[in-house]
Amino acid sequence: MASRKIIGFVGLDEFSFEMASSAIRHGYDVQAFEINDPIIEKLVKLGGIRCSRPSEAGRDVTALVVLISRMDQTNDLIFGDEGALKDLKSDTVLVLRSTILPSFLQKLEKDLAEIHKIAYVVDAYVSYGRTDALNGKITIASSGRLDAIARARPILSAMCEKLFTFEGEIGGGSKVKMVTVMLEGIHFINSVEALSLGAKIGIHPWIIYDIISNAAGNSWVFKNYVPLLLKGEINYQILNTFVKELEIILNMAKSLTFPLPILAATHLQLIHGVSLVGIGDDVTALIKVWEKVYGVKISDAANADAYNPEQLASEFTTDSKSGRRIGFIGLGAMGFGMATHLLSSKFCVVGYDVYKPTLTRFTNAGGLIGNSPAEVSKDADVLIIMVTNEAQAENALYGEYGAVSALPPGASIILSSTVSPAYVSQLEHRLHNEGKNLKLVDAPVSGGVKRASMGTLTIMASGTDDALKSAGPVLAALSEKLYIIKGGCGSGSGIKMINQLLAGVQIASAAEAIAFAARLGLNTRLLFEFITISGGTSWMFENRGQHMIDNDYTPCSALDIFVKDLGIVTRESSSWKVPLHLSTIAHQLYLAGSAAGWGRIDDAGVVKVYEMLTGVRVEGKLQARRKDVVLHSLPPEWPQDHVLDIQTLKEGNSKILVVLDDDPTGTQTVHDIEVLTEWTIESLIEQFRKSPKCFFILTNSRSLSSEKASALIKEICRNLDAAAKSVDNIDYTIVLRGDSTLRGHFPEEADAVVSVLGEMDAWIICPFFLQGGRYTIEDIHYVDDSDMLVPAGDTEFAKDAAFGYKSSNLRDWVEEKTDGRILASSVVSISIQLLRKGGPEAVCQHLCSLQKGSICLVNAASERDMIVFALGMIKAELLGKRFLCRTAASFVSALMGIISKPPILPNDLGIARERNGGLIVVGSYVPKTTKQVEELKLQCDQFLKSIEVSVEKLAMSPIEEREEEISRTAELADVYLKAHKDTLIMTSRNLIAGRTAAESLDINFKVSSALVEIVKRITTKPRYIIAKGGITSSDLATKALGARCAKIVGQALAGIPLWQLGPESRHPGIPYIVFPGNVGDSKALAEVVKSWTCPIRLTSTKEILNNAERGGYAVGAFNVYNLEGVEAVVSAAEEEQSPAILQIHPGALKQGGIPLVACCISAAEQASVPITVHFDHGTSKQDLVEALDLGFSSVMVDGSHLSFNENAAYTKFISLLAHSKNMLVEAELGRLSGTEDDLTVEEYEARLTDVNMASKFIDETGIDALAVCIGNVHGKYPASGPNLRFDLLKELHALSLKKGIFLVLHGASGLDKELVKECINLGVRKLNVNTEVRKAYMDSLITPKKDLVHVMASAKEAMKAVVAEKMHLFGSAGKA
Repeated sequence: MASRKIIGFVGLDEFSFEMASSAIRHGYDVQAFEINDPIIEKLVKLGGIRCSRPSEAGRDVTALVVLISRMDQTNDLIFGDEGALKDLKSDTVLVLRSTILPSFLQKLEKDLAEIHKIAYVVDAYVSYGRTDALNGKITIASSGRLDAIARARPILSAMCEKLFTFEGEIGGGSKVKMVTVMLEGIHFINSVEALSLGAKIGIHPWIIYDIISNAAGNSWVFKNYVPLLLKGEINYQILNTFVKELEIILNMAKSLTFPLPILAATHLQLIHGVSLVGIGDDVTALIKVWEKVYGVKISDAANADAYNPEQLASEFTTDSKSGRRIGFIGLGAMGFGMATHLLSSKFCVVGYDVYKPTLTRFTNAGGLIGNSPAEVSKDADVLIIMVTNEAQAENALYGEYGAVSALPPGASIILSSTVSPAYVSQLEHRLHNEGKNLKLVDAPVSGGVKRASMGTLTIMASGTDDALKSAGPVLAALSEKLYIIKGGCGSGSGIKMINQLLAGVQIASAAEAIAFAARLGLNTRLLFEFITISGGTSWMFENRGQHMIDNDYTPCSALDIFVKDLGIVTRESSSWKVPLHLSTIAHQLYLAGSAAGWGRIDDAGVVKVYEMLTGVRVEGKLQARRKDVVLHSLPPEWPQDHVLDIQTLKEGNSKILVVLDDDPTGTQTVHDIEVLTEWTIESLIEQFRKSPKCFFILTNSRSLSSEKASALIKEICRNLDAAAKSVDNIDYTIVLRGDSTLRGHFPEEADAVVSVLGEMDAWIICPFFLQGGRYTIEDIHYVDDSDMLVPAGDTEFAKDAAFGYKSSNLRDWVEEKTDGRILASSVVSISIQLLRKGGPEAVCQHLCSLQKGSICLVNAASERDMIVFALGMIKAELLGKRFLCRTAASFVSALMGIISKPPILPNDLGIARERNGGLIVVGSYVPKTTKQVEELKLQCDQFLKSIEVSVEKLAMSPIEEREEEISRTAELADVYLKAHKDTLIMTSRNLIAGRTAAESLDINFKVSSALVEIVKRITTKPRYIIAKGGITSSDLATKALGARCAKIVGQALAGIPLWQLGPESRHPGIPYIVFPGNVGDSKALAEVVKSWTCPIRLTSTKEILNNAERGGYAVGAFNVYNLEGVEAVVSAAEEEQSPAILQIHPGALKQGGIPLVACCISAAEQASVPITVHFDHGTSKQDLVEALDLGFSSVMVDGSHLSFNENAAYTKFISLLAHSKNMLVEAELGRLSGTEDDLTVEEYEARLTDVNMASKFIDETGIDALAVCIGNVHGKYPASGPNLRFDLLKELHALSLKKGIFLVLHGASGLDKELVKECINLGVRKLNVNTEVRKAYMDSLITPKKDLVHVMASAKEAMKAVVAEKMHLFGSAGKA
């Protein structure tokens, strides 16, 4: 039988060879057809098989990869007589490795499906990754129908390092290549334009390269092509390739009526370059082509003497003589940060801005202010100008009350505004003519507002040596990178202009490319992710492209800034006669955006010009994905289960896992572990001395402000450190257990831990939580909702009033939550591919290779993934690494090697017999909780009492109304619980949020504290408690119930922890179910409540008698006539823990009717011990048939007054009907004398039970129990006493055992104890008691009572005493 793990290749190039090699490493067999001998021989050496024909390569394969370079190849390679289709099976995955036109691929797919029945066809654009992590490694962009992609994904994954799948019509791979090549071409010409202008204005090309390759104007093309250009190592033939490929893209855009102005200009410049290379021309180096195009001798400039701008800067910042008094004009976003940083650097700063509120802010920050440029310049050693444009700079210096007039002689001016080099040069001459020895430093800055305030800007400075020395310390204080550019004033602005030229075109080209991708029908977010690892990426694409696909135009840098900056570029290019086509077109696009009213939004808003013109939407919202498809697409899980390995390592490792849980729900996956709700050093020392493998500390910090949460974590860490030092040989690891939907105080809590315990080797972020349906795949965190994986940022959890967020990609989430302190690009991750292909060793190696202080995300889609990561992390810890983990609940159980166990039920804790109602308290407001509460009320309405508490009254009303609401709720709950009713206390569902996160937390506190007070005032001990919501469950346990510790017993349902509270609590040992607000489907809460509510007993008479047979005792069947009798039997049974049977005689039924039956049935259902209801002595067929529908558990068919045959027929008739309703049938053979309920049998009518007749009777009727006559009587026995035939009873017992029926003895009243015991020893399992109970009732009436209720109470107690005595006599006491 052919193997299904073969991959075939038709055509091998460099990429296909790498794919085949990877497939072999992943366990696939590979066979290939290729006419190029060297490459096929290399494959054979790796274990591949050489094929002589395409058809042979497609034989018996799981997948076939066909390389198509030209459209005309398909006939020979695929459809020919020996083409790939000849032996190809219809279920084979066909991978078309081609970037020919999508329309051709779509027609090809249609032909393959309709004519040749090939069902699974995908395309694949194969390239090398261009990031540091993926450099030189195979990446694939593939597309196809959903079923084809699902089938192809694991195969493609085995052939590459990174796979991108675009679901939909085939051709997506070709489209991805178009966008990538489009950007590469634009960036190439953009780089050449930048070099040309830079060289023309006198800036060394290598200086441009060194600075820009570390600045915002950098791109992959610039960084990798510019050195080759400058060295003359790129041949002009590359132009032909670009011209051809860009022409295809432009034709596609034309067919779609989509404008690509920047690409069109790029294409024209490339054609111009090609046109300058004539036949016989000796031009081979590409740089020479561009020198002809732009008229600039770039190579001559590149060969001039170079220098190191950073090293040069050090010469001007050491031993410089600079004054400490600084005037600062322009306290805008950047200027304010720069000025305040200078204040913190001990400079005296006098500031001025036209916007007066900013001056107030600056004063509050510790600065001095002036009322005009002249006023701040008086006595200044250094004046910094940080205004928007040349006009503002001119006004600040030379306008009314301008600075120049007031500056003291010898002062220095630092011009940090982005202005043209020409303006700076002219300004220097003008200042020189002032005759005051004023020195000018041209020092534009880059880096943004945050870096300005931190003093980590990039500054490109130029000027005279004297000017630079005087300004050096100030420039050093403001910068992380300081470059000194030779060439005098204007050179610094020249470098800034070149950077802005590159950056501005890159933003505009990113807009053009992403908009075009949207028009092509590509998923723009996935396309964005692909471009960031490709040759089409740039710093601006990665930064501003994210804004575009997020549709977030919050201004980081306004669009109008590029109207100004590219205006400078185009003006300078015109002045220097350098034609910059791309910069000019990009400038026009920014002008169009500004004209449309978008000038003040983020510069990424230039994409709106394309959206407006074409109607496309570029927003790349992450889509919800089918869970089954996504999980099926992942590689197979790591084959080994390492739980026992983890347990073994834990046994040999004394390091204790301390889990700081920000709410109690983090115990969702563990059992048999303690949780502390206090963290004194003494309690921690006590815990450490127990040497547990793990314990939890409930911080409940999610309910606090970030400042209080940080302070709390620091306190706990200090106490842990002190406690650990007090106990010998104690080491521990801290896990910050947080919400699996990303809510909580991150990074504040992690920062707090590090501030006390020191820097860790890495922070581990792992929010995977299987039981809650939380998955992390390709760094995107998903929430399972009805079998769809919804990006976490699109769920209700992301809209949390206190902890809301936007990002579903955890890298972006880290940057978002840290306010940019930790950049997304610096975050590393462990992929599912690494977990499933590399296993624990690969995890260990990856963790050990991280730079100290790294942030590492963990992708996971199964418990096995978590186990693999946990073992790898433990091994890394054993090698000395220290980690701080911020995780969801699944991580802890994996790290401990905990094996899950079934949900805990009341019987497991021995509380099944407790009768008080359970208490359910709901405080959570997430929509999932509201749905669960609605379903709970719907399913459990018959036994559940609901109390809604008004949030308006608790949080927003006067204290009197709040107190009234609390008291009302507590009193009502007490009543319900005492009445054995499960009670739901729920906050009203109208969410009241504050205007700020702090106000929302305060409202939450008021509601939570009210729930605490309510539970405090409830005096009845509930049977169990369910607390719904993290904050609610924490506060109730600690504040309302006084728990300082608890044992995590297990889970009430997957992901729903169950504790037993400690001995110090108000209710020691009470089952406390911590029900998270965000876990379970809509029915989960109802399911838990139904499994924990006091069950309605469905005990049958047969079950009771079976237990009696096994236990060798008898059960009393007590005739009842009224409520007092029913209460007497049930109360006695519960006190004596005995089963019992309530019997209703036809006479009693006649008087009490259906209400009496209903009373008995209800009492039986609510009893805490097994009780059933029996219809006794049914002598009338009509009575019995009616009784069958009244809810009895068993009936007695009394045909003892009939002949044997009549009795048998009568009994059989009823038996058939009763058995259809699963009712036990009792019958009587023989006849007792005596009187019962006015029915009298004379002695001459009485007869004993015949054993032989009994055997026949049992066989014919199919009864379950036989009432025997062995000398027993109804009512009172004669003075001579009873005369029981035990020899007959013994024979009847033997018969009952043989036939599988129960023996019943009527007339037990009046029998002395020894006779009763002997009857039980000889097999009687049901003893009827009537006379003595009735007598007790009647006797109680003799003594007069004041009120009817006293009569009832007296009668009940009298009967209860008799019933209890009989239960002890029958041996049933204690057997419930």
